Amino acid sequence: MEVITTHINADFDCLGSMIAAKRLYPDAVMVFPGGQERSLREFFLRSVQYVFGFKRARDIDLDEVTRLILVDVRKASRIGPFGVIAERPGVDIHIYDHHPVKDRDLKGSLEHVELVGSTVTVFSHLFMEQEVELTSDEATMMMLGLYEDTGSLTFHTTTVKDYQAAAYLLTQGANLNTVADLIVQEMTPDQVHLLNDLLASKSILNIHGINVAIAHASIDYFVGDIATLAHKLKDMENLDVLFVVVRMESRVFLVARSRLEDVHVGNILHEFGGGGHASAASCSVRDLTLLQILEQLPKVLQQHIKPQWQARHLMSTPVKSVFAADSVAEAHQILSRYNINAIPVLSKDEVVGIISRQLVDKAVYHGLQEQPVSEIMTSDFQQVEPQTSVALLKMLFVESNQRFAPVVEGGRLVGAITRTDLLRHLASSVGTPTRSGETNLVNRGGRRYRAGQIQRLIRNRLPKRIQDLLTQLGQVADELDLKVFVVGGFVRDLLMNKNNLDLDVVVEGDGVAFAEAFALQNDCRVRCHHKFGTAVLIFPDDFKIDVASARMEYYLRPGALPDVEHASVKMDLSRRDFTINTLAISLNQDAYGSLFDYYGGQRDIDDKVLRVLHNLSFVEDPTRVFRAVRFEQRLGFQIGKQTEHLLNSAVRLGLMEKVSGHRVFSELFLILNEPQPLPAVSRLARLDVLRQIHPKLTSKIDYSRSFDEARRTTDWYDLLYTGQPCERWFCYFLVFTAILDREEITNLSERLQLIPRYHDMLSQQRSTALGILKRLESRPEGMRQPKSSSLYRWFKPLSTEILLFMMARTSQDLVRQWISHYITHLRDAQPLLSGHDLATMGFQPGPVYREILDTLLYARLDGRVVSVEDERELVEKKFLSG
Repeated sequence: MEVITTHINADFDCLGSMIAAKRLYPDAVMVFPGGQERSLREFFLRSVQYVFGFKRARDIDLDEVTRLILVDVRKASRIGPFGVIAERPGVDIHIYDHHPVKDRDLKGSLEHVELVGSTVTVFSHLFMEQEVELTSDEATMMMLGLYEDTGSLTFHTTTVKDYQAAAYLLTQGANLNTVADLIVQEMTPDQVHLLNDLLASKSILNIHGINVAIAHASIDYFVGDIATLAHKLKDMENLDVLFVVVRMESRVFLVARSRLEDVHVGNILHEFGGGGHASAASCSVRDLTLLQILEQLPKVLQQHIKPQWQARHLMSTPVKSVFAADSVAEAHQILSRYNINAIPVLSKDEVVGIISRQLVDKAVYHGLQEQPVSEIMTSDFQQVEPQTSVALLKMLFVESNQRFAPVVEGGRLVGAITRTDLLRHLASSVGTPTRSGETNLVNRGGRRYRAGQIQRLIRNRLPKRIQDLLTQLGQVADELDLKVFVVGGFVRDLLMNKNNLDLDVVVEGDGVAFAEAFALQNDCRVRCHHKFGTAVLIFPDDFKIDVASARMEYYLRPGALPDVEHASVKMDLSRRDFTINTLAISLNQDAYGSLFDYYGGQRDIDDKVLRVLHNLSFVEDPTRVFRAVRFEQRLGFQIGKQTEHLLNSAVRLGLMEKVSGHRVFSELFLILNEPQPLPAVSRLARLDVLRQIHPKLTSKIDYSRSFDEARRTTDWYDLLYTGQPCERWFCYFLVFTAILDREEITNLSERLQLIPRYHDMLSQQRSTALGILKRLESRPEGMRQPKSSSLYRWFKPLSTEILLFMMARTSQDLVRQWISHYITHLRDAQPLLSGHDLATMGFQPGPVYREILDTLLYARLDGRVVSVEDERELVEKKFLSG
């Protein structure tokens, strides 16, 4: 007799896999070895037992069994009465499983074991290879198992093969409505009470830098589906690792869930006689009490969760330093320039001391500027290696009261760790290092995205082309042994599910060399700026990727452009304008999708708050005032209280006057190019920023009407599809500055360093347009409408933007109609006769051509000529009759 069986407390993956195995072993009997989870048990009793011919274990003559087909299990201790048979000589064993193989596992003469999300996936791929066609019921049962064991294809253990299996089952007729109904079920009152007990008892253990949640309860009756409660608890509390321990009647049940690759809960529960895979495991224990398990569990966790965090994960590199022979004044300049509090002192390559900003400030106060650093440095200090554990770092910073630790390898300075770095790490206590030594997450609060989640966001939210480019960037970096990150607004908008395909890439190392290497391997060219260590990759369709060497900036004076030096990605991010723009995603293969958040960007995205990174941010670059308002209005955020205070201080200090006009214009251009610029302009007015541009641009002006009219007129023009472009932002600029007279707008144009075309429109065309408007609006009522030729002569010299400004500016519908009539009917009018026709009529080329053609055009506009013959007759009468 052949028997298909699985583990006790069977779930839907067991059910689907048993039904699948039946297709491969049509003469075998399907038997559950013991109880099932409640959701499966109810469904089994209601729907499946009779349809698929399951037998009860007590109805099987164990002595007749010659072959065991095991699905989703390979431990004798977990298959109930069939455990004895599995170890009996002569019994053939076939195994289909997706759990890692252990030393004491059963061995089969035939084994199909793959590390995928479910055992159903193993069968699905076998069926695809053999071109097996399933019934709709079989496909649905298998899909149930696949969805349950992969968390509807969302668990981090889900693989590409699981998705392929789901697609295959859909083609075989799997009913997703049935799957949804059975996967999501209401909790019973007993489950609700038990969940409340688990929530109340939940505690957090930090095991080598990883937070592990343990929840326990004790009840005298049986409650099914603890696995469902574990899932709910994990999702409700946003837990990365959870162990649920419940005493029910005479047994203790353990269910574990993990989102972290470094916490393999299957291995951990193996210590208690259970099993499972990396992200989900369970067991039942008879020989230990609840208290004994709770006492043993932390010890087992300590054994299986190895120390991960080391100095190399926390350190910053490269490190600014001074030489022992450098003067105190030179050290003071470096500390101030780069806004750092301590630096190592070197003698050749050896670290011989540390100096702090406080120490240097005191030395300067006492007139020791010209003394060498070696005279005042701290020479009694501890240095660490990259492999130094976080525990030893804590001892160093706490017990030795050391604030700064150089990281040295082979006698060379390779990094530095500050007390702030350690405190930030201990405060978050999240994230685990990858095998390459980088962290999956560096976070100060808020939502915590892990590498797998970021990878899913990339797959689900970005076009295939962008996904491929990110992968290719990482591959080139790996070949050059460089670290590469995509940073800034692209990452911010990816997390916020906003469309942004502007790739801003930062390389730890030579960004120009990286860009040149990438261009050699891909269909693009590169434009390099060696002075700044930046490059632009330009593809044939003009798609661009900005590449920069990780760098730090310092400002010699407020409002000046920064000087640039190479630095680490952490230091590079520290020069960004706002915390929400300091996020970075690693693109290297071994850390792909790892999110770096050193400055709380995720927290501020969650809180919808805009914050600067330090108190001198607006002093160093006053144009950040404009960017603060632009991001606030575009994203629906609020400028933080402290940040707004700093912004107001920068405005009161008049720092905008020190910024070049071109940089101010660039920021205005971006604001006026927003889909809805009015909120940002109004906010700038309330903050008194616009007065920094011109004293007349105050908060007393109501910009709403003029901007609304400008929007209406530009929307109207867009719908005409004239083929002639219109710069919408310039229309907004015109209504925005409408209060200024000719001299004031000319001076402003010069202050903003506008190109000649814009300068002409502001100083000449704008003045002409306002004069025309004044004449048209002052025409007495009942006066005859202007001739079309007059409208043409008035409006022809004016650009589209100036005409739309006139339409937005005027309060008279009739005037608006005249301008509209010119744009839609008159502007493109031409006479039917050409210069060639005039030559055939005997006219010699010269100024007379322009005079004749204008006469014909005006006559056509006014309806005095219609045909070619009419035009010829008019030319002969006016220019040839004499």
